[in-house]
Amino acid sequence: MPDIWEIAFKGNRREPYADLNSLELTLEDYVIVQAERGEDLGRIHKRGPILAREQISLRDAAEPKKGGMRTILRRATDDDLRVTRRIRDDEREAYKIGKDRIAERKLGMNLVDVEEQFDGNRITFYFTAERRVDFRELVKDLAAIFKTRIELRQIGVRDEAKRLGGVGVCGRELCCSTWMVDFVPVTLKHAKEQELSLSPSKLSGLCGRLKCCLTYETEFYRSARREYPKPGTRSTIAGAEVEVTRVDYFKEWIYAKDADGKEFVIDLALYKQRTAGGNGDGCGGGSGDCGGNCRRG
Repeated sequence: MPDIWEIAFKGNRREPYADLNSLELTLEDYVIVQAERGEDLGRIHKRGPILAREQISLRDAAEPKKGGMRTILRRATDDDLRVTRRIRDDEREAYKIGKDRIAERKLGMNLVDVEEQFDGNRITFYFTAERRVDFRELVKDLAAIFKTRIELRQIGVRDEAKRLGGVGVCGRELCCSTWMVDFVPVTLKHAKEQELSLSPSKLSGLCGRLKCCLTYETEFYRSARREYPKPGTRSTIAGAEVEVTRVDYFKEWIYAKDADGKEFVIDLALYKQRTAGGNGDGCGGGSGDCGGNCRRG
């Protein structure tokens, strides 16, 4: 069975490739791979799923197409890496030229990045725009300058952050540019379920959209919420009626107030025991202190 590797390219673009030649590759190796038209250079990012050779269409391997599994051709040589360094210089120059041409034609688009294929058969210009842009004349300009196939690709602001990278408010590199493969839908509902501040400045990432990490703990909160009484719930503890005011899912505490409005804290397990009947005489066997587990405010 051939190894499947996830290959990383410039701009944190990652795609799966098959090693049909048993090259005995390891993480961080640079390799030459099949591209849509020609060859490209990438770095091995991580191991992909194990697939039987029969699951990889040899026709797709020989003639890659959209949705097909492309293959790793060989290890990159020192000469290949030197070519790549030269390409990076060319990309910076192409970026400046692209910005100038966009300004000259007064197009409503923001150029984000430029990526040249290893063999020079294609240069891709990534841009963002608020609306559809007619860039046909711009493509002609760039093709005349670079004498190769030009592709302009519109991306969203989240894709822009993924390509350019950065550091979030957490102090770590952006999830989208390090380990995330696909973006997941994020809505204000995720913040509300976690009882977070709905301030846009606190919920937005570098891209200006809702932070992807808002989805990470959503399932925990949904599961925990089923175990806790809702704020406003009235129960009887130690023979007295109390009202739940708030809960702490991490400490497993329930905050409640008595008839006099005095707030106290009780452990979730003990709350369940006492409100379910317990030993029949309420909190702490009628002592009024929940056996030491109520924390009076």
